[in-house]
Amino acid sequence: MNTSGENNSGNEPKLGRIIKEDFKSGGLFKSLRRDFRDLKEYYISEEKHKRLKEMNWVKYIFVFWWWILKSMILKLTPLRRILLIAGFIFLLMPENMSYERHNVNVRIETGYFGAMLIVFVLMLELKDKLLAHDELEAGRKIQNALLPEENPEFSGWSVMLFTRSANEVSGDLVDFIKIEPNKGGFLIADVAGKGLKAALLTTKLQATVRAFVSDMDSGNLVAKVNDIFYRDSLRNIFASLLYIEIEENSGMLKYVNAGHLPPIYAGSTGVKELPKGDAALGLMKGVSYKENNLELKSGEYFFAYSDGVTEARNESGFFYGSERLYNFLPHLRNKNAKEIGEAIISDVDKFTGDSRANDDLSLLIVKRN
Repeated sequence: MNTSGENNSGNEPKLGRIIKEDFKSGGLFKSLRRDFRDLKEYYISEEKHKRLKEMNWVKYIFVFWWWILKSMILKLTPLRRILLIAGFIFLLMPENMSYERHNVNVRIETGYFGAMLIVFVLMLELKDKLLAHDELEAGRKIQNALLPEENPEFSGWSVMLFTRSANEVSGDLVDFIKIEPNKGGFLIADVAGKGLKAALLTTKLQATVRAFVSDMDSGNLVAKVNDIFYRDSLRNIFASLLYIEIEENSGMLKYVNAGHLPPIYAGSTGVKELPKGDAALGLMKGVSYKENNLELKSGEYFFAYSDGVTEARNESGFFYGSERLYNFLPHLRNKNAKEIGEAIISDVDKFTGDSRANDDLSLLIVKRN
């Protein structure tokens, strides 16, 4: 009979095979370049980047790596910081040390011992990262479970909802709520910040909207959501929200904009940015929000998006930008909402190439059939 330990061992992948597959997969140089860029962005501040540009290349190399090393050490816990520094000291000491105790000569290979200390610290840091990753992965699964279907069916309309997080969890939110048999509410929101804090607030925001959406008109709904968000959030946290209501087989669209990017109306006369909205959620209580009306004719569509679209950057640091988006949208008028969204996402991805996303990307498209 095999023990459970033997069974687990038999199911483990072979290390040698995995390493071979890593080399065969290709793209290692691109991954290295992207990781190096992320390293610079994380450890080197904008002010230090400016100072580095003023140095000659010799000084640049030494100062750059010293700042990286110093920043890394400062982010460690006290014990790990001491162990890491001790590891570096042992690496730089003579090849071995020896001393005699009780007539026994003890020899210590300082280089090996220093390397062991450094590896031990790396193992502890990796363990913490993997635990955090598992927790964020669980959060991502919950967020995905709360997402609506990408293309909800709504008679007389073509609809697409899409969101893609830059990290494990998202600070963006898209949602669809069936208010009445022939009436639906859509929302797109962006909570300031990133990571778990923003993700938790998007879930709260979604639950709050769903709790009150059937009880009041859209302007009062957003005002109610704002008061609750202001009451329950930290003072430096805010969120933008765009809420939309449509009815089946009707071209009338109602929307309220609470600090979100101005939506776009694409009609027979071209593409037009709609007026800016009211205050974002959480900045102050007692804000009133205006409900706007827009009538869409056949073939016209309403497009809302998060700043992950226009602020997507390529490897040279250039933004996708509003101008490129506005020039691209008129070519999509003959497509349905799903095709419009897929074309925009494809164009953004083509522009950014191998550059890592620095913000969540979300789209909300409703088109009159």
